Formats: sequence, C-alpha cells, structure tokens
Amino acid sequence: MGRSAEYYAKNKASRDKKKEYDKKYHSTEERKKYRAFLNKMRRKAGRYGNGDGMDYDHGEKKFISAKRNRAKK
Repeated sequence: MGRSAEYYAKNKASRDKKKEYDKKYHSTEERKKYRAFLNKMRRKAGRYGNGDGMDYDHGEKKFISAKRNRAKK
C-alpha cells in the first residue's frame, strides 16, 4: 500500500474530503469528454471490455500497457 493510501485509510475526515473532491472533479464536462474519448478509442481498436490491460497513450498515439502508461504521468 502506498503512503497516500495508508494516510487515507487512517484519516476518515481526509478520506471523505478527498472523496467529495474526486466526485466533483470527475463529474466535470472536461473529464466526461475525456473518458468518452478514451472509450471511443478502445472501441475503435476492438479493446473495449476485453481486459487486456492496455491504455491509450496520447503522447505516443498508440496503446501501451496500463502499467507503463500510468508510470509516465
């Protein structure tokens, strides 16, 4: 478990505050459009729902492993 996960596991007030923030952030139009775009790319590539562990990388404009893509950020 990472340091942040440990912190939020121990601090309910902080966890609740973060949960509220995340809910607000992920419900913005920009985030909805971004998720829709990623789903569209996955459907187009035939990867949607197959559990292959690949993400679309905007920098490289191709699918790479989720592990590698998320480590880049």
